[in-house]
Amino acid sequence: MTTTIAMVLVIVGCALVTWIPRILPFVFVKKMKMPDIVLRWLAYIPVCILSALVMEGFFHKEQSFVVVDWLNVGVFIPTLLVALLTKSLSKTVIVGVVTMAVLRWLLV
Repeated sequence: MTTTIAMVLVIVGCALVTWIPRILPFVFVKKMKMPDIVLRWLAYIPVCILSALVMEGFFHKEQSFVVVDWLNVGVFIPTLLVALLTKSLSKTVIVGVVTMAVLRWLLV
């Protein structure tokens, strides 16, 4: 496969299109003084987003039923314990990935 200048320009354009909407809000809000109630409310957003992502992975749809994905729940428990005990993102990610790999290897 050869790389053309058009392909490079498309990749750079795509990077800019995804980067600009993520950076612009930080640029505009950086010098603004927000009320304390807004700052407290914003502090809950990462927890809410993470909870929604994690909880969404616990369930999946089979035909017309919603069932628990026990593999994901089985990975979540040791990963949560490592996160709570170590408070280390890298250790938590490593335990989650290794646990998922081991459980998939054992169950498949």
